[in-house]
Amino acid sequence: VQLQASGGGLVQAGGSLRLSCELSGRTFTSYAMGWFRQAPGKEREFVAGISRGGSRRSYAESVKGRFTISRENAEKTVILQMNSLIPEDTAVYYCAADSVPSGVVITTTWQYDYWGQGTQVTVSS
Repeated sequence: VQLQASGGGLVQAGGSLRLSCELSGRTFTSYAMGWFRQAPGKEREFVAGISRGGSRRSYAESVKGRFTISRENAEKTVILQMNSLIPEDTAVYYCAADSVPSGVVITTTWQYDYWGQGTQVTVSS
């Protein structure tokens, strides 16, 4: 499994960004997907997760109401739509994948077997 993340960049506070992560090498619908982020000097933290079929989602409290995770199974892509960005959202964002039963959302780093390379998101004040 290979994951390729894209869509990061520099944005002013209050702006929006859309991150994408494409999975290759396996059947996309066999994998639950997630987004994590890591700011300088901090541990990697959970941002959002989605189950294999997309019916269940989970969000970190810090991003609820601002971020939306979705998946486009035909494109083998998971999307993180980020709105109302604040400087505290500045981090490297990573997508992750793991093969789990339907309906399961994974929120911990150690449970994911596959990781993308990361994409930088910088929010200026």
